[in-house]
Amino acid sequence: MINHIGLNNSLRASVFLFAGYYLFLSFIECDIFVFTALALIILTFARSFFWVPYHTDLAIFTDKSDRGKSIGVLWATSTFLGVIMPVISGFLIGSFGYKFVFILAIIIYLCAFIPLLTLPKTQETYSWKYWETFKHFFSRKNRKLVLANMANGAENEVGIVIWPIFVWQLLEGNYLAVGAISSLIVFGTIVIQLSVGKYTDKLDKRKMIHWGSFFYAVGWLAKVFVLSAMQIFVVGTYHSFAQIFKDTPFDTLNYELLADQGHYVDEFTVLKEIAVQLGKILMLVFAILILSGLGINWIFALAALASLFINLL
Repeated sequence: MINHIGLNNSLRASVFLFAGYYLFLSFIECDIFVFTALALIILTFARSFFWVPYHTDLAIFTDKSDRGKSIGVLWATSTFLGVIMPVISGFLIGSFGYKFVFILAIIIYLCAFIPLLTLPKTQETYSWKYWETFKHFFSRKNRKLVLANMANGAENEVGIVIWPIFVWQLLEGNYLAVGAISSLIVFGTIVIQLSVGKYTDKLDKRKMIHWGSFFYAVGWLAKVFVLSAMQIFVVGTYHSFAQIFKDTPFDTLNYELLADQGHYVDEFTVLKEIAVQLGKILMLVFAILILSGLGINWIFALAALASLFINLL
């Protein structure tokens, strides 16, 4: 599909798809099953249209000499917005409900269309057929790339889905408290993110991934034993710092490997994305199995194990 509309138009289309996702969520009280199904379908298309051209463009347009610094600035900018948004969201949800926040998200996504109009044109064509794509996915040559990104997708899914549910349960549904603690954790990571990005270009990325993944795994294990709001803050702050030392060199090395593929950069980006999504699926399946016999916090031990496997990259 991207071959027909182009990488940049795919990114622009994803903005409207993401907005549609929140539009369906805003009507979820009318019919939870119908609108949940519609929201999930459009979200699948939104992510597919967004992530492949996003990663392809980043691999193409970032310079190898300062790619780590660029990624550090990118994530720090995103993190900066994350300082105030959890508090604002917590307040708005508590005061006006989820529907108001969904409408706000729609407006923000539609505004994101404007800067995407300035993207330079990218001339890339996806040349593999369906079966050829999966042949490359399961080939021995790409095994390390696939397994490392599967592991990264698996542990990221725990951070995105399971950890927020755990925090919300522990704080007994106090939205403002959840948002405030999240903002404090995020605020402490910005300066470190910029510093790590700078040094990623100078140091051995694989060694940084090795130590970053180890300390990050320790953070997941610590989350198994979290029992209070103060512990959420302390462990969450430590884990955010460790994540920077893991993700910045990992993402930088990923983009270097993709950029090295020349005109196959978009093909290998698709392999990476398939691996990430497959890792998420497997982690959620294991999470269901763990929840049937143990507490939700024991899923964090599985995430710790998954985070160590990113060293295969």
